[in-house]
Order: sequence, then structure tokens, then C-alpha cells
Amino acid sequence: MSVEIPYNVDERSDTGLYNAKLGVWLFLASEVMLFGALFSSYILLRTGDPGFMTIPHEIAEHLHVEHGALWSDQLSVPLAFLNTLVLIFSSVTMVLSWAALRLKDFGKFKLWMGLTNLCALGFMVIKAIEYNAKFSHDLLPSSGNFLAIYFTLTGLHGLHVIGGLVVNGYLWGPGSKMWKTEPERFTNRVEVAGLYWHFVDLVWIFLFPSLYLL
Repeated sequence: MSVEIPYNVDERSDTGLYNAKLGVWLFLASEVMLFGALFSSYILLRTGDPGFMTIPHEIAEHLHVEHGALWSDQLSVPLAFLNTLVLIFSSVTMVLSWAALRLKDFGKFKLWMGLTNLCALGFMVIKAIEYNAKFSHDLLPSSGNFLAIYFTLTGLHGLHVIGGLVVNGYLWGPGSKMWKTEPERFTNRVEVAGLYWHFVDLVWIFLFPSLYLL
């Protein structure tokens, strides 16, 4: 005998949220603490070490750049800006996919969610190009504190993008079968996935200026 779990669709009286939405907000709170700790470490290292942003002499010679050049000069602002646009657009398409379900238009949902997944894939391709440029010049996390922070923050963010791509890909593909049996619950799943995806976008909005522009 199947037992229906309460509050999969209906909102709880004590929180005003259904279970999945409450759960994802709690999860995102832990994610804020994780990235907050890493951002704090970056700020402390950058403000506490006068040479944090300066490329060491031996690496500067290897890169054929002037002594005293900054690590930020080795980052590709155009690629990072393009990735920023890609993620912002993907947040828009994510909202539109959820709105399409609210309007009972499953075809539009497939279109917008498919575009969201393409944007996520495009983000990772661009990031792979950027990483390859670093690795081809032997710029690794061990090359300096700045690169250690850079690879940690952008790598962790990339893992979150991959996680979102997996979930959204499932909702676009086999998971979409739920629309035929439990459309309201499926719509809630897409909304919860959207909250996570917006968080991933927001983290990048902070990463881009912090690492590439400042």
C-alpha cells in the first residue's frame, strides 16, 4: 500500500512552503556558508599579503611578462564576461520553463529547459577553454595563492553548474514523465531546481568581478 507524503504539493501551515522548497532553502543556506567562507579567505589573503596579486619573478619570466605583472592580467575577461551573459540568459530561460508549466504549456517547457541546459553546457565549454589556456602555460593551483583560490572557487562553482545540468537534464528528459501523472508536483520540482540554478548564477555574479575585474 502506497502512503502519500504530505506537503509535496500543499504548503505547510508553519512555514508557508511545501517540503521540497523548504528543503532547498535550507540547502542553499549551507551553500551560502560554504562560498562565504571561501570568499572570506580570498579577501583575507588578498588584503593581508601585499604580493598576493603579483606574479612571482620566475613565473613572470616563463610567461614572458614584465616583472610586477598581476595575476588578474592572466585571466580572460572577455571569456568570463561571455560566461556571465550565458548564465544570466540561462536564469531567464529557467524562469520561463517554470512559467510555461504554470500555463500548462509542456512544449514551451521543453524548449526553455532545453535552452537552459544548452547554456549550462556552453558555460562549461568556455570554462574548459579558459582552464586549458592556464594548463598549457603550466599555471596550476600550486603556482601561487591567487591561482589556488581561483581554481578552488571557479572549480567548485563549475561542479555546481554540472550538478544543475544533471538535475535539469533529468527534468527535461526522463523526469518529465511526471507531468502526465502529477503535473503540480512536477512543476514544484522545476521551481526548486530553478532556485538552485539562480543561486549558481548569483555566485558567478560575485566571482566575475572579484577575480577578473578588481
